[in-house]
Amino acid sequence: MATRTTTRRAPGFRCGECGWTTVKWVGRCGECQAWGSVAETGAATATRTTAAPVVTPAQRIADVDVTRAAARPTGVDEFDRVLGGGLVPGGVVLVAGEPGVGKSTLLLDVAARTARSGADVLYVSGEESAAQVRTRAERISAMADSLYLAAETDLATVLGHIESRSPALLVVDSVQTIASGDVEGQAGNVSQVREVAGSLIQAAKARGVAVLLVGHVTKDGSIAGPRVLEHLVDVVIQFEGDRHSRLRLVRAVKNRFGPTDEVGCFDLSDVGITGLPDPSGLFLSSRDHAVPGTCVTVTLEGRRPLVAEVQALVAQSTLPSPRRTSSGLDSSRLAMIIAVLDKRAGAPVGSRDIFAATVGGVRITEPAADLAIVCALASSVVDQPLATDVVAFGEVGLAGEVRRVTGLDRRLAEAARLGFRHALVPVGSLADSSVPEGIRAVEVSDVPRAIAAMGRLAGGRPSTAPAVGTV
Repeated sequence: MATRTTTRRAPGFRCGECGWTTVKWVGRCGECQAWGSVAETGAATATRTTAAPVVTPAQRIADVDVTRAAARPTGVDEFDRVLGGGLVPGGVVLVAGEPGVGKSTLLLDVAARTARSGADVLYVSGEESAAQVRTRAERISAMADSLYLAAETDLATVLGHIESRSPALLVVDSVQTIASGDVEGQAGNVSQVREVAGSLIQAAKARGVAVLLVGHVTKDGSIAGPRVLEHLVDVVIQFEGDRHSRLRLVRAVKNRFGPTDEVGCFDLSDVGITGLPDPSGLFLSSRDHAVPGTCVTVTLEGRRPLVAEVQALVAQSTLPSPRRTSSGLDSSRLAMIIAVLDKRAGAPVGSRDIFAATVGGVRITEPAADLAIVCALASSVVDQPLATDVVAFGEVGLAGEVRRVTGLDRRLAEAARLGFRHALVPVGSLADSSVPEGIRAVEVSDVPRAIAAMGRLAGGRPSTAPAVGTV
């Protein structure tokens, strides 16, 4: 069969950081703004490919065998929750996170559990020696007879290990440390990462090997390397956690085999990493009396309700420009809520120093926590504590209104399960929701009415009012 070919001059310069191309040399990349990363690649020809004989005919969708794409549990329940049931043979999972967050520890535990089930597992480390990996495995009790270690940085050698061992699971730590001798550049650059990922994915699909790739992140938290890496893999998992906290959150950014709204919670310690099926207690302070400036909310991490505590401190400022400091909260949203309190509720917060934070290192980004922030700030301003059995959730608008939030049933059920007795909720949100037994829901329409309801609930006195009220 004849092939028709057309030739054109390709761009002669490419950025070694992001792959941006240009026809002339420049000192600074026009895409990623990196200095000195543009280098000459030379002329190239482009070939237009014509049709070729079909080797495997197309199948009707009803005749496709779905058993080959069935997920197999890893034995780590929280990890399986995020994956959508487990690892799929031939599926490639990219696990990204900051250094020291616990990626290698988690994947080594997954590899050991898979090996104990009778399958061969190959763990390729490009950052540590085999002795270092074994030392960690002994420390976290991740030893297994069919778990094989290889300290390699050459792609061809890694592919040779895969052919000789034929593992059921392959762990590569990390994809940025593996390099191919057929591609120019150092390990970790755009061309190398694309070649390494493409070769490993091809081997995984051809042999039905589940692959876990560890990926580095840049200083702004995005995955290092070309964006095409995230498109090539089947699942992208983000590993999150505060360096000063033991809590680790694992969430799926992309998942071809399951949902992306599930979150796994882990506890990282010296003896390994363990799943937390009920982590809500980690986000509450341990005290037995009410303190001004605190309020509890229920946030949804995916489909999972988590009870978290918001703390605020409003103090007199001696500076011309008052300080606004937040930890675990969106600083721009906090600034908006402060402006709403000042304008709509007449609270004297505009000229004061304000500090707001969450407990336990959890990060709250959803707008449903706005009402809890309002209550915490108002409680600190009047120096009056909110009752310890009160939760609040609702989105606050610029007009001071309290808007409805999603998942109200799950939020109320989680609050009732943990012993809370009162809930401040947006007005009209109970029409389609049921209030669990033992909790009284008070509907509020705007910020002033929410502050008034907060004052009536101060002190934590038992209420004999009906299960639903409106302010």
